[in-house]
Amino acid sequence: MSEFMEFLQEYKIIGLAIAFIIGVAASALVKSFVDNLIMPIIGVLIPGGEWKTAVAHIGPFAIGWGPFLSDLIYFIIVALVVFVVAKKVLKMDKVTKI
Repeated sequence: MSEFMEFLQEYKIIGLAIAFIIGVAASALVKSFVDNLIMPIIGVLIPGGEWKTAVAHIGPFAIGWGPFLSDLIYFIIVALVVFVVAKKVLKMDKVTKI
């Protein structure tokens, strides 16, 4: 048991688990932000007004571009937040490039 506890402390597993849980909660928050605040505003610009069912028909194919646009905005927000946090953390640690 003591060896396991040393492993947890050495590799900072507890901190990683906490960061993962906060990340999942933040992900749900950003998804809700995009779906409930941003996309209804963009939905006004979409023909028919319903972004969840916005589909482009190209020959026999139906491409759901409304949900894709929502996921793209979601990805951009998450990527931006990760970039800002990583930049701050790396600046604090003063990591040198190899």
